[in-house]
Amino acid sequence: MITVTGARKNYGDFAALDDVTVNIPSGSLTALLGPSGSGKSTLLRSIAGLEELDSGTITIAGKDVTGVSPQKRDIGFVFQHYAAFKHMTVRDNVAFGLKIRKRPKPEIEKKVNELLEIVGLDGFQHRYPAQLSGGQRQRMALARALAVDPQVLLLDEPFGALDAKVRADLRTWLRRLHDEVHVTTVLVTHDQEEALDVADRIAVLNKGRIEQIGEPADLYDRPSNDFVMSFLGSVAKLNGQLVRPHDIRLGRDPSMALAQESGTAESLGVTRATVERVVYLGFEVRVDLRNEATGELFSAQVTRGDSAALHLEAGETVYARATRVPDLPETPVVTPEQEPVTVSVVGQV
Repeated sequence: MITVTGARKNYGDFAALDDVTVNIPSGSLTALLGPSGSGKSTLLRSIAGLEELDSGTITIAGKDVTGVSPQKRDIGFVFQHYAAFKHMTVRDNVAFGLKIRKRPKPEIEKKVNELLEIVGLDGFQHRYPAQLSGGQRQRMALARALAVDPQVLLLDEPFGALDAKVRADLRTWLRRLHDEVHVTTVLVTHDQEEALDVADRIAVLNKGRIEQIGEPADLYDRPSNDFVMSFLGSVAKLNGQLVRPHDIRLGRDPSMALAQESGTAESLGVTRATVERVVYLGFEVRVDLRNEATGELFSAQVTRGDSAALHLEAGETVYARATRVPDLPETPVVTPEQEPVTVSVVGQV
């Protein structure tokens, strides 16, 4: 387990970490998610020993490593830009850490072969980094980090320099790799989809503090505040409340928007809106709408079938209602040292 307690780090007047406390379970894959300047990379680098805290402690597997050098923390670190040795082959890059530790040649040979097979680079041993694709270079970097059997694997935006399709493929691959090797992994990302896709737990950071930490489904369905809800997935503002676009029901008249529930359109918050634009996104359709009462813009997500059934076109009038509205409390429902607290939701169908 990694335990960070009361971590503070300032750069002049800027508080990169402001009394951060978090536990990262052994064998988990935890994502540190937040916007630029939220403190996620500073927290990761502090765990690695690359940044010195102003105050606070860091323990790994029960050992206080706050003042321990990075080389003695038993950590593998993968950066966004590979940091490969260009003059070395793939085999030599992966074997580098083992050679530095003066491991026997047969052990190095066996370990490198095993890792190259695991990361899907078997047969690429004699190529140089320049002869690999971006995704292949990143897999080589991960193999190199894992070669020394670290207690902890730290990934700092590892897929940020890659295109969307390669990132998606590597996310799937990373999840499979983690399930195979079970090394405690911490991933820094600003990509919400990436965090939801690969992580067991997500810590959402903002302005040097942890807003909420928990399992992806808990954070998505029961966000602790407006920031967490807005940052972890798409949101729309309907009748003064933040809702998920896929939780907005559309109809051609108020009664159609009510579905099977009883009550009036007014009591259930049905809104008259004008369709501004219809955008086809594969199976889903995004409908950009304008609230006719307030002039505010918001979006709903529907299936292609629903869009076709409603004959949605720009300029037409529809009625919208939120089928599920998260109850956002004033104070967080999850803190680093607490279990998730169940929050009720209203209007669910």
